[in-house]
Amino acid sequence: MKLEKNIQISAKKVLKQEAEAIYKIVDLIDDSFEKCVNHILTLQGRLVITGIGKSAIIAQKMVATLNSTGTPSLFMHAADAIHGDLGMILPQDSVLVISKSGDTPELKVLIPLIKRAGQKLICMVSNTESFLAKQSDFILKATIDNEACPLNLAPTTSTTVSLALGDALAVCLLEQRGFTSADFGKYHPGGALGKKLYLKVNDIFPNNSFPTVQKKSSIKDVIVEISAKRLGITVVMDEKENMVGVITDGDIRRMLDKYDDLKGLVAEDIMNITPKTINYDEYAINALNYIQDKNITQLVALKNGKAVGVIHLHDLLKEGLI
Repeated sequence: MKLEKNIQISAKKVLKQEAEAIYKIVDLIDDSFEKCVNHILTLQGRLVITGIGKSAIIAQKMVATLNSTGTPSLFMHAADAIHGDLGMILPQDSVLVISKSGDTPELKVLIPLIKRAGQKLICMVSNTESFLAKQSDFILKATIDNEACPLNLAPTTSTTVSLALGDALAVCLLEQRGFTSADFGKYHPGGALGKKLYLKVNDIFPNNSFPTVQKKSSIKDVIVEISAKRLGITVVMDEKENMVGVITDGDIRRMLDKYDDLKGLVAEDIMNITPKTINYDEYAINALNYIQDKNITQLVALKNGKAVGVIHLHDLLKEGLI
């Protein structure tokens, strides 16, 4: 018979219990954790991470995070390991085993095989008196009191704590390696995230025709150039092809408000002599931030101080940076 429970109360209870469990393991970060980080930093091979059941799923997530932050890692299911997959472990690798109890039958078969092969063994375990913990060279303590499951059976709090501890390990390794956003971008070339980390201004502006006029160009020529290049702007050049200003759609509108007679006006009469610019080698996301901050729609790209192109807000939107 189904019992009526307060759903909101149950949900809040689970979240509080798991949050408290993560908070408790803060005090369990010790010298063993630090030695483990230093050991992984010196690995010539990969960190092979394994587990059974839900721990195997956490292991897969850890592998994904470590690989994307500069620590070569490999997932191996503990059950498959004792049926042939041990062959994927190389002599220079180390093995990290995730287990709540540390006493499952599969691990009692697997651990001696790893030890016999000579690899260093790291464990992430709740029971620090377990078979796994006693056999390990490094212990990452993921100790919990109870699962959030009211039956204290389904892996809930234990997997959350393991996940958080794995993130702590990954971040420590990232920081110790001096891993930068540029490094991160090498491993994340796809999607909006990747583009924010690697796409530069010079990847975009060459796709646009470069609108330019001379200082003495007529207003008609200015309007024709702005319309033809469809960027809402033209750069004004001097005799040596150096930029001396820009004219935008807005400048044209302000000209019409200011002058009743346009006869005789030339580009230098209405140009803005302090255009907004960006270096051609700057990241595109910084161009977007600058455009948004200044409430404008275009930037002139500079290379060694010379204007070489124009980047438009629409270019950045098309790249999916927002």
